[in-house]
Amino acid sequence: MKEEDRNMAEPKLNPDMADAPQDAPGQPAEEAPSPLEAELAAALAERDEMRDRMMRALADAENSRKRAEKDRRDAQLYGGARIARDMLPVYDNLARALNAATDETRAAAAGLVEGVELTLRELTNILGKHGVERVCPEVGDMFDPHTHQAMFEAPVPGTKAGQIIQVMAEGFKLHDQLLRPAQVGVSSTPAG
Repeated sequence: MKEEDRNMAEPKLNPDMADAPQDAPGQPAEEAPSPLEAELAAALAERDEMRDRMMRALADAENSRKRAEKDRRDAQLYGGARIARDMLPVYDNLARALNAATDETRAAAAGLVEGVELTLRELTNILGKHGVERVCPEVGDMFDPHTHQAMFEAPVPGTKAGQIIQVMAEGFKLHDQLLRPAQVGVSSTPAG
């Protein structure tokens, strides 16, 4: 074989491509990432994960702070609800004692009746100082299921259905929270 034929049979190699791996025809050359690039990619992924975890932790901390602040406010406003609810029977008993006193009893035991009145007034003032308000419906008012409890229904001529016909016990609320609904009787007379 001649020298020229041998040169044609052997492909000429570019000295820069001598170490490059030979890829299949039609496929782009795929470079393996260097160790430094792989380390950088891993560090960036770790940074992004840590940033995400930090943001979630900050959001959780803010939510916990808001929840604790709300719990503190609620405890301040409604913390006395239990003792206030326990004092309501005392109020009821004092009010019943005054309602049961006749004119003769008032004349015979004026000091006792006055003492009960003063005690009831003081109890009302103390409850009011702590945000407890009375719910006092009147006969003829319309029944409100949010503040009243219907103890019975009765047809009463001259009333509309849903009107209060009797108040058996006052209700109480602490700020905007109902401690005890007012106990009432309601007319069931159909309208018309």
